[in-house]
Amino acid sequence: MKRAWQFALAALLCAALPAAAQNYPTKPVRIITSETAGINDVATRIIVQGLAAALGQAVIVENRGSAAITGTMAARAAPDGCTLLCYGSTLWLAPLMREKIGYDPIRDFAPITLAVASPGVLVVHPSVAATSAAELIALAKARPGVLNYGGGGPGSVPHLAMELFKAKAGINIVRIPYKGAAPAVNAVMANQVQAVVTTAGSVMSHMKSGRLRGLGVGSMKPSRLAPGLPTIAETGLPGYEFRSTWGIFAPSRNPAAVIARINQEAVRILAHAEVRQRMMDAGIETVGSTAQVLADTVRTEVNVLGALIKELGIRDD
Repeated sequence: MKRAWQFALAALLCAALPAAAQNYPTKPVRIITSETAGINDVATRIIVQGLAAALGQAVIVENRGSAAITGTMAARAAPDGCTLLCYGSTLWLAPLMREKIGYDPIRDFAPITLAVASPGVLVVHPSVAATSAAELIALAKARPGVLNYGGGGPGSVPHLAMELFKAKAGINIVRIPYKGAAPAVNAVMANQVQAVVTTAGSVMSHMKSGRLRGLGVGSMKPSRLAPGLPTIAETGLPGYEFRSTWGIFAPSRNPAAVIARINQEAVRILAHAEVRQRMMDAGIETVGSTAQVLADTVRTEVNVLGALIKELGIRDD
């Protein structure tokens, strides 16, 4: 069944694309992403299965480390369509927190498609006297500086998501840094800190078991990843939005026809029911968009979160 949809997809794409794009690629394609087992890697490998069939060439996943390393490698690659990059928001936020980095996220990459996303989910320890975002805000205002949150590393999702929440709500909840989202979530379950905002996949199983209480999702609409949870915006903090996003890019100066072909293939792959389900199982939602939507997402996050990063003086050198 899996092979059938891959080959059907390839046939549809070839019929719809110009000859110049159909001749691409003439050699294997590599997609650079982060370390193995993370969401970057999981999403990339799911997409690659359909992409290889559609392109008629091997598509190789190349795992690297930080955004600084991965982004620099991709930015310096030849603009021949045979090097792609699948990465999340760290790619475009890292340059805002470092003095020296080997790429410019706007200038050095050609956006292809917004691939997947996961809304931030605000959770608290069950002992916290709040069942909604509004109640948590009221509690924090009544007890400024008393509540703590698990912050992850500098500029991480748990860090920026809660700082944005605090800024919009005008409250003081103290950040306790952890080395990653998982230790921050564990700290909330142990009641060492009272709250965290992180991706849905990191907390849903703990909410189901009762070890965490979900207060809301950071998307503007309810998410299938967090069934039953209202949005933070509609339950206490209008205008609040925070979701983790991952996109597919190519080095800048790639031919427009090649970018268009990869976009069409990736969007069709992401729309397939089997792919959507596999992404859901991994805790992420498929998107699939125009290149312009990804470009706009990057610029918006750079502007909004960049202002927050500057105001708080967040550094990750």
